[in-house]
Order: sequence, then structure tokens, then C-alpha cells
Amino acid sequence: MCSATFGVVKLDRHRETALRKLTYLVASTIDGYIAGPDGSDPSGNIFPLEGDHAQPLMTKFPEMLPVHVREMLGVAPENINFDTVLEGRGSFQMGLDVGIPDAYPHLRHYVFSRTLTPDPGSAVRFVADDPLKTVRGLKREPGMGIWLCGGGTLAAALLPEIDELFIKLNPVVIGKGIPLFAGGFQLNRFTLAETTTYGDSGVMLLHYVR
Repeated sequence: MCSATFGVVKLDRHRETALRKLTYLVASTIDGYIAGPDGSDPSGNIFPLEGDHAQPLMTKFPEMLPVHVREMLGVAPENINFDTVLEGRGSFQMGLDVGIPDAYPHLRHYVFSRTLTPDPGSAVRFVADDPLKTVRGLKREPGMGIWLCGGGTLAAALLPEIDELFIKLNPVVIGKGIPLFAGGFQLNRFTLAETTTYGDSGVMLLHYVR
């Protein structure tokens, strides 16, 4: 596994172990919202699916393609960045609302919710415990990176463990909605590592590292 996928944490003077990275990869408006006020799926509405940014982003992050898009395109790309996806109750509900109970069967899928009842026949793993404790445990397991796909409340809860952010910044302002981080004041500094601009669509991919 390439070194870019892992960080290194020192356990003691004699032993080191690799930790998986937690990556927050999400689309955002200029004013910092990842969905509208009603929490419905912003794809194709707030965030256009077509444009010169679409194919490069699908190539760079094939794991982002949900099952219904894979079926529509007739593709099944291999995972190259992540083998695990995390999402909150609201993000998971977007799929349920359109009849998709598991949008990412190609990944180990964790949904953090204290209200949803697990489906015995589903591969989705529902977690009612502390998100930070769960993610710290996942980081110590062998595997590829961990993708946090939303939503804002879960992102705020996991902020201390987020190693990097890929923000797909769309040239739109909506004024109100679900924020990128929906929580109290926390000062966490990141460094801008790379910027990619797609001229026709106006979308920018911003890569930040802790």
C-alpha cells in the first residue's frame, strides 16, 4: 500500500504502526453548505452532475460512484483510495428516500444513528456508539482509507480525527442549508496542499491536510 494512504503514529520507542486516514470528501457551496435546508439530495440540483469536473473526479475517486450510477454507466471500478465509508443519519436517508438502502455495497458501510433500526438482511453496519471511539478503532484496523461522505453533524463530531479534506467547491451560493461542519466552536488548522480548477464548470477541488 502506498505511503500516501497512511499516517504513522508512534506507540512507544520501539514500535510504530500505520493508521488509516480519515478523509472528508464532499461537495460544498461557496458559503459552506453541503445540502439545502430540507436536507434532500443536492446532486443534480445544487451540485451539477455534468461538466468538465465530472470525469476527472470519478477517475480520481471511483469509490464515490453509488450503486445506481454504476449500474446506469455499466461500470464497476476498483477501489483505489478507500474501502470504508461513513455517513450520518441524514445522508443515509437521502438514499432511502429514493429506494436505495445501500448506496455503497463496494465499501464497508457504516451509518451512525441512534434512531434507525438495523435491517438484518443489510450489509450496512449501524452504529449507535460514540463516533470518535468507533473511528479510532477503525483507524487501527488494516485496510485502505476511510471516507467520510457526510453529513455535517457527523463531520463536526469526527473533526479531531479528520486527517484530510477534499472539498469539491461549487460556484453557487444558497444562503442556508446543512453546513460543512454542524457543531460548536472548534479550532482545527489545516494546510492547503493542492488546488485543481475546472474552468468550464467553475468547480474547484481543494485538498487540505492536517
